[in-house]
Amino acid sequence: MNESVDVVVVGAGFAGLYALHRLRSDGLSVRVIEAADGVGGVWYWNRYPGARCDVESVDYSYSFDEDLQQEWDWSEKYATQPEILRYLNHVADRFDLRRDITFSTRVTDMVLDEETLRWEVRTDRGDVLSARFCVLAVGPLSNANIPAIDGLDSFAGEVYHTARWPHDGVDFSGKRVGVIGTGSSGIQAIPCIARQAAQLYVFQRTANYSVPAGNVPLDDATRASQKANYAQRRRLSMASGGGSPHQPHPKLAVEASEEELREAYEKRWQLGGVLFSKTFADQMITLEANETARKFWEEKIRAVIDDPATADLLIPNDHPIGTKRICTDDNYYQTFNQEHVHLVSLRATPIRRIDASGVHTTDAHYELDALVLATGFDAMTGSVSKLNIIGRGGLTLNDAWAHGPITYLGLGIPGFPNLFNMTGPGSPSVLANMVLHSELHVDWVADAIAYLDAHGATALEAQPEAAAGWVEECRRRAAGTLMPQANSWYLGANIPGKPRVFMPFVGGFGVYGEIIAGVAEAGYKGFDVIEA
Repeated sequence: MNESVDVVVVGAGFAGLYALHRLRSDGLSVRVIEAADGVGGVWYWNRYPGARCDVESVDYSYSFDEDLQQEWDWSEKYATQPEILRYLNHVADRFDLRRDITFSTRVTDMVLDEETLRWEVRTDRGDVLSARFCVLAVGPLSNANIPAIDGLDSFAGEVYHTARWPHDGVDFSGKRVGVIGTGSSGIQAIPCIARQAAQLYVFQRTANYSVPAGNVPLDDATRASQKANYAQRRRLSMASGGGSPHQPHPKLAVEASEEELREAYEKRWQLGGVLFSKTFADQMITLEANETARKFWEEKIRAVIDDPATADLLIPNDHPIGTKRICTDDNYYQTFNQEHVHLVSLRATPIRRIDASGVHTTDAHYELDALVLATGFDAMTGSVSKLNIIGRGGLTLNDAWAHGPITYLGLGIPGFPNLFNMTGPGSPSVLANMVLHSELHVDWVADAIAYLDAHGATALEAQPEAAAGWVEECRRRAAGTLMPQANSWYLGANIPGKPRVFMPFVGGFGVYGEIIAGVAEAGYKGFDVIEA
């Protein structure tokens, strides 16, 4: 396929699908390239048992079309992966998006023509596309992290990664199963796997904070009420810190009485989801405030774990609560009360190697029939790094980001004109509701393209000094919080050799939206508007 289009979009998840719809509605020709054989992005690939969103379904959905909001009925407060994927397929069909998506195809190279400022995009199927603009909608959590464990390839049993789960599911009945990793995917999958496995061994390097999901079915009355108030929910979400309509307690944690603290935390606990870390506005700012949340959390968790020694291993002691993304679960901690479920601390007894029959730690050998890698992602930059993007002067994006990602507003990159990255480093990214974040970014890019066309301009390119200032602004804001105190994937700490840079913008989703809107209103201050 040789094709010349206005925009190439890489990825057909939430951001990519909306980019196609919005840009096509603006009269632009668009081609989406997607590696999977269907739409959905992260929700296409992550089909592990227990996969569920940690933002309420009614909020984790598109806001751009009122009819879509009113016609779609979510069945649960927190939707499962199959339901989210059904929703995205519905959107693709409803807006006739598939005709402009090339599936089962990976972008291999994106090269800037410096004379025309067009991008040449090549794929693994031999396609060559020419585009005025490129939109990277590959997602911050889409490049699976396969741990470098000695002997992993020699294991004779079944091996699965949570981010590449078989589409027809896996039956662990009667099997000895090992799960490596207790981040979000592990915490969601472990209770489900435990219901099938004869023996389950959970290999934990780092304990994580998790709160009950608080999931409930939605009845017709609840759905009708939500839909009637959608406009207000969306306004609150867009102005909030994380893209959801819930507001923090009016007092700071350090100002609240013990009774007020317990009441507020209990309310959030019952609400479920990741918002526990946003109960009080100062929770992520000072250790004193954070400790009030941590103590409440620990009391709740110790109450549901039978063995105090097991509880000691499952309760984190190396980072403040919320500085790694809080996980959500369905009876995760209670799972370890079952006799066939065994917790193995890799801090105390690290894995030495894997052989054909199982896992060797420094203490024991665990014979297994199946191994599940719940080891997460090379987050924020991993998927972009696989695209071989070459900008001005032959500079690759990987070289430009060798010491950490450099962006202006998380959208533009100096030396890479008309290339826009969605919901990645330098933006709120995974700290916000990714659906509304995707809409925010796509709308900004669409408006920028319209601005260029209205002014007879060819390109928009981030200025180096503006990008340097934004990187420093993001660093400064992060340093004013507790977030850098955890060795999290926000910092790239889960990937050996990756630069330790706190990548998201922590100033809040609403604040960020105001900043990027202000830049646009000022004639795209900090960008070079390159004339035709």
